[in-house]
Amino acid sequence: MKNKTYLSFGEKVGYALGDAASNLFFQTFAIFLLYYYTDIVGLPAAAVGTMFLVTRIFDTFTDPIMGAIADRTNTRWGKFRIYLLIGAIPYGLIGFFMFIGPDFNTTGRLIYAYLTYTAMMLAYTAVNVPYSSLMGVMTPSIRERSILSSFRFIFAFLAGIIVARSFIPMKDYLGGGDELLGVRLTMGIFGVASALMFMVTFFATRERVSPPPDQVSNLRADVRELLRNGPWIVVSLITIVQLITIVMRESSVIFYFKYVVGNEGGASIFLMWAKIAIITGIVANIFIMRLVDKRTLLMAYGYLAALCYGGIYFVDPANSTLLHTLNIVGSLAFGPIGVILWSMYGDCADYGEWKFYRRSTALVFSSSLFAIKLGLTLGGAIPGWLLGASGFVANEAQEADTLGMIRLLMTLFPAGLIILFASMVFVYRLNNRQLEQIEGDLALRKAV
Repeated sequence: MKNKTYLSFGEKVGYALGDAASNLFFQTFAIFLLYYYTDIVGLPAAAVGTMFLVTRIFDTFTDPIMGAIADRTNTRWGKFRIYLLIGAIPYGLIGFFMFIGPDFNTTGRLIYAYLTYTAMMLAYTAVNVPYSSLMGVMTPSIRERSILSSFRFIFAFLAGIIVARSFIPMKDYLGGGDELLGVRLTMGIFGVASALMFMVTFFATRERVSPPPDQVSNLRADVRELLRNGPWIVVSLITIVQLITIVMRESSVIFYFKYVVGNEGGASIFLMWAKIAIITGIVANIFIMRLVDKRTLLMAYGYLAALCYGGIYFVDPANSTLLHTLNIVGSLAFGPIGVILWSMYGDCADYGEWKFYRRSTALVFSSSLFAIKLGLTLGGAIPGWLLGASGFVANEAQEADTLGMIRLLMTLFPAGLIILFASMVFVYRLNNRQLEQIEGDLALRKAV
């Protein structure tokens, strides 16, 4: 494959559209899925929380399996891009069928939720393990991968803005008073858009980084070296905690505005401004990362976000100005964290090749998808369990204990988790100087 260090603007945008496709569903799951299952479908909150956890037991094995398969795939289109083409339509269709809401009894609706949610996580694995791995082979440049990661997250959060701002108005308008029908039609539109964007990513991108030419396929060796990759272990743990934070907080926003503030529609505005702030933070971070080490930035961003998000707990819910100000400042800081983590996965793949003379890009990135889905699961399950334990009853005025729990789920609990993962960065040892040495050494090996 041709060795090209710098990527064109068009290829960066083409790649980033793939994450927009993913996030039309992922952001919907993070923000509205718990609400959909409890307030629209009518399932008990605790049962939904348990479902989120149980489905992950099966999913534990699918991410590394898909990573191993993708690493061993060889086609005229490369190792990873082909899966975007063949998986795009099934991904959109299954995402749509999750929200059909069949007219079954409670047990039947719960079984249907189990089946379709599990199928969606499988489809997510089949497309997003190769998609995430693609970033690691588009360019050998660490700096270009960081910029590509920024493009990816800008488009991811643009999709998040679309979801946050349009989901409630779309379901209300399209449903004409039938909330379930409105959700069904909204997700149909999201499904078509997701499939089309994944196809654009396939045609717009190229793979340029190959494993060492003398590397023999050996899954056991790949797994053994991965488990010895200390930076990868740290980044994976941080990702899990970060995703629990995101989903716990964002899935609680609609409950906060519906039951604490008393204005369900305010959730869309609150989330929209958060997404805009996140994108602004990501764009600013492109320039900041040239000057400051990733580890330092990750800790600084985390502590500032925790201060702002936790501070919302002490704000009167009627004080809209202060509520939005803390949310916007916290989101400015929180946004770049995901960008930095994703670029670190590419660094971990480089580190593994540099230290062990084996490159397993998809296996490294498959762990990121497992971390995302585990975080998505726990971030949805924990609020479901805690709401159930606090006496939550859908579509009714809540008791004081439940209102207090909703406030904690959106503020102090996520703030504590952010402090936890920001502090975990202390044990991540790859700084910018070491990464530059690794990049140079790998380039020299390939030249020889």
